[in-house]
Amino acid sequence: MKVKKIEIMDTTLRDGEQTSTVSFSASEKLTIAKLLLEELKVDRIEIASARVSEGEFQAVKGITDWASENNYLDRIEVLTFVDKGVSIEWMVEAGAKVQNLLTKGSLNHLTHQLKKTPNQHFKEIKENIDFAKENDIETNVYLEDWSNGMRNSKAYVWEYLAFLATQPVKRIMLPDTLGVITPSESYDFVKEIKDKYPNLHFDFHAHNDYDLGVSNVMEALKAGADGLHLTVNGMGERAGNAPMASTVAVINDFMPNIKIDVNETFLYTISKLVETFSGVMIPSNKPVVGANVFTQTAGIHADGDNKKNLYFSDLLPERFGRTRKYALGKSSGKANIQKNLQELGLQLNDEDLKKVTQRIIELGDKKQVVTKEDLPYIISDVLDRTYQEKVKVNSYVLTHSKGLKPSTTVSITIEDETFEEHAQGDGQFDAFMNAIRTIFKKKKMGLPSLIDYAVRIPPGSNSDALCETIITWKNVENEFKTRGLDSDQTVSAIKATEKMLNIVVS
Repeated sequence: MKVKKIEIMDTTLRDGEQTSTVSFSASEKLTIAKLLLEELKVDRIEIASARVSEGEFQAVKGITDWASENNYLDRIEVLTFVDKGVSIEWMVEAGAKVQNLLTKGSLNHLTHQLKKTPNQHFKEIKENIDFAKENDIETNVYLEDWSNGMRNSKAYVWEYLAFLATQPVKRIMLPDTLGVITPSESYDFVKEIKDKYPNLHFDFHAHNDYDLGVSNVMEALKAGADGLHLTVNGMGERAGNAPMASTVAVINDFMPNIKIDVNETFLYTISKLVETFSGVMIPSNKPVVGANVFTQTAGIHADGDNKKNLYFSDLLPERFGRTRKYALGKSSGKANIQKNLQELGLQLNDEDLKKVTQRIIELGDKKQVVTKEDLPYIISDVLDRTYQEKVKVNSYVLTHSKGLKPSTTVSITIEDETFEEHAQGDGQFDAFMNAIRTIFKKKKMGLPSLIDYAVRIPPGSNSDALCETIITWKNVENEFKTRGLDSDQTVSAIKATEKMLNIVVS
């Protein structure tokens, strides 16, 4: 089998920056450029459009200075325009050496936007290419709206390619500018062109408006495309471009006759960096780089992974510098929990594991995701129930209003006798305790003193984290602690108090 090396050109810093609201600073562009070339190991990067702004000029200058010192200058590309040499002069000042010249790939664009004939357009393109060559600048050419050109004005595309075949152009770039073609068209159009011009280099540039970007890329490669344009996280105008991570995984797994040099293990790192710099969040279900794509939620899947990795595929998280996770929640089974316990170095017997599983399912009904870091708290809470339940807090209403004292109405059952009481306090929990004290006075029973109240949540948790409240009580004989666990801090304290009530009544 003959293996073909394909060039990967990343255009996150140019086409990707056309994502709505995104604008990278000069230092961010330089950082991303370095990582794309040195760590991700793409072949080329397109970093900017000429003439956009002074800030863009400074960003390009910073990148070309670094690239010149590190032998990457021939891999740095800038989008230019047919503008009587203005873009070329801009590039010379910025120190860039490769232009990606934007030209018209459809008769519709040429006629209605430029209002020129093909011969007029070709003449100006030749002048640009000649001027670039005089200034030691290499030329690649974009055929803007090429996909529609192949659909609606193929004769023009053939005329244009015949002209370009006579010019000192290194690469001809075929963009599906509006993201409108299908996979079958991607194959047919690229194959027609490669069959006619087998010795010319053609890049394929896919957009994702119909979510066909990766599929179109696969078909273009099968048809003989020599290079691809991709962006990190699929950033780009409208629905974005063909995404780097998914495309790389697809090529490596399903196209053995294609060779690329991209470093898979760095895909997640660069993805998260671009997410941070751009402010555009990665969807949690985005293939390869999304937060949830290597997380098993269903208990049956975790069980299957324990039994000869039944739910594994070639898309292993370790390839991308990631690890498989097992979510905890209402869909969890014992296998999910065991996987997380193993990572924490914890073991439970079958009876305790069953109790913990049930508690996680209950919590999952209230809090969609229970984290691995929550597990020690849940275990502590569940295994702390060593008493016989004689006191049950049936229900309560907690109120806290500005300008009014917090109050609680509570209903509890003590040994089959139900009481209801209302009280106020300095806070909601204080009001709850005042109501409980009133009930216990009616029963002529005393309560221990609260001498310490500690609250903690798992490290790195969010605002919806499970909250553990540990209360230390003191009675005449000794001190003891009870724990309560809930995503609401006051409720977790009430649960710790309910345990205390059962201990003193027992």
